[in-house]
Amino acid sequence: MNFNELIKLRQSDRSYLPQPVEEKKVMQCIETARLAPSACNAQPWKFVVVDDPGLKNTLADCAASMGMNKFVVEAPLVLALVLEKPNLTSKIGSVLKGKEYTLIDIGVVANQFCLQATELGLGTCMIGWFDEKRVRKTLNVPFPKRIPLLITLGYPNSPNREKKRKPLEQIFSKNRY
Repeated sequence: MNFNELIKLRQSDRSYLPQPVEEKKVMQCIETARLAPSACNAQPWKFVVVDDPGLKNTLADCAASMGMNKFVVEAPLVLALVLEKPNLTSKIGSVLKGKEYTLIDIGVVANQFCLQATELGLGTCMIGWFDEKRVRKTLNVPFPKRIPLLITLGYPNSPNREKKRKPLEQIFSKNRY
């Protein structure tokens, strides 16, 4: 498939088949994500792949509150994206420019992971709504490291949806705002 077709297929899947995900496919997603660009090549991330059913269900509980993210329990895998310490030049750049380069980097690496998963016939959903403190404790992530995202991974159990996006004229201008 070409890139445009891939972009149209990638969506946030919230229903999964009980079929396990092959280790080879998981590692291909990790390898593709590993190659993502980052500010000053800091690569401020670590992937924690959770396939142990007990741990995965605990993470699902961490994500399910106030009616949110009940579907996480269906996913065969949950990936925790841990924010690691950036290198010195990235950290200095963030301070000088008032931009959190590490969070931009996390977005890029997460998207690259999800696009690779889509190309392999897998579904993903990036989750920011979860009990981070409890996830950190469950996965033995040392304090004060942050976990900005969880990503579910599995074979989707729902059809592809039509993308609803703002019209181009609302999100685009040329030469001036």
